[in-house]
Amino acid sequence: MDDIAAKLALALAGPDSAGNPPAAGRRSTAASRRRSEVTVHQLRVFWAIAHSETLTKAAKQLGLAQPSLSQQLSKLESTVGAQLFHRRSGEMVLTEAGSYLMPRAEHVLRGMREIEDGLSQYSAGKRMTVRIAGITSALRVILPAALRQVQDLHPAADYDIQESAPTDVLEMLYGRRIGVGLVAANSIAEAAVGFSQVPVVDDPYVLVVPARLNLDGIEDPARQLPAEDFALLNRSIQFIFGTQHAKRVEDWYDQMLPGHRVAAQCRSFELAVSLVRVGTGVCLAPALSTVMDGDVPDGLRLYRVDIEQRRIVALVPSQYRRLEPYSTLLDRLQQVGAETRLPAILPTPPFLDGTALSNPGQNHSVLQPMGRA
Repeated sequence: MDDIAAKLALALAGPDSAGNPPAAGRRSTAASRRRSEVTVHQLRVFWAIAHSETLTKAAKQLGLAQPSLSQQLSKLESTVGAQLFHRRSGEMVLTEAGSYLMPRAEHVLRGMREIEDGLSQYSAGKRMTVRIAGITSALRVILPAALRQVQDLHPAADYDIQESAPTDVLEMLYGRRIGVGLVAANSIAEAAVGFSQVPVVDDPYVLVVPARLNLDGIEDPARQLPAEDFALLNRSIQFIFGTQHAKRVEDWYDQMLPGHRVAAQCRSFELAVSLVRVGTGVCLAPALSTVMDGDVPDGLRLYRVDIEQRRIVALVPSQYRRLEPYSTLLDRLQQVGAETRLPAILPTPPFLDGTALSNPGQNHSVLQPMGRA
């Protein structure tokens, strides 16, 4: 390993203050050539593969064809004289040499980002485009007011904004196609390594039902609700996302409404809420997703439920926290988030509350609720 470490150190070493190569490089022309072949692009490829686990995902993040990505990795491994990944079925795992290289590559890439971003401040007379991607409710409810305030302080900036799923937001951040991602921290906690998380707002989950479905004080829906309303309660509209949090939501339906059937599956909470409004069924959704034009639309009731709330955060490369106009934007996002008024949420109906199920002699039509995640 000492020989590999020496090669990696030489490959990543820079010239001295006079522009001369390091001493080891002066003693070895071949080693100097090896060092000169390492490029920032190759280090970005290495970093992307390490954080994506597969070549396919890394290629998508960087916007490269997979053969080109593989070629860049092979060149880097040839340059440093060591295999950086174990190729296993369906995944790429860092070798000992790869683990040694990782923090050093991150240091180089962080320095390059700081140089590029810092120099952008000196582009006098040029407009800066701030690229933002995020989940729909955060972009629709939080972002507009924050951007309006930033415009007054940074009139030369313009904005490229796109609605995206959290996994796509991460890919765009890794590929440097955006500078700010607005996501629920719960859905990306392990994957967001390398980015600063700036808290914006906490967004509780609610059971969204049509206004005519009054669940106030209901302990046993099968006995207390009219047949038509009970059938409506057991038609679920579910948001398909594929995260662990989504699995907890699915478990909640199975435990709290064991007789339910899936009436519709959606790729956005906003669509699910719209379907509830017209009487298609009921859904679990974050409270912010029910807000339209600053208020909850008529035709809905929101009930509190025992599910971990979403923590909306802004994901940014660490140096953006100090770089304008990003720094101002992040501050304004936090300010708007703190001032955001959540819609009115009704108390949890007894049949969804564990305290109503404590009497084993009662014949309730639901199971014991989940504990907090």
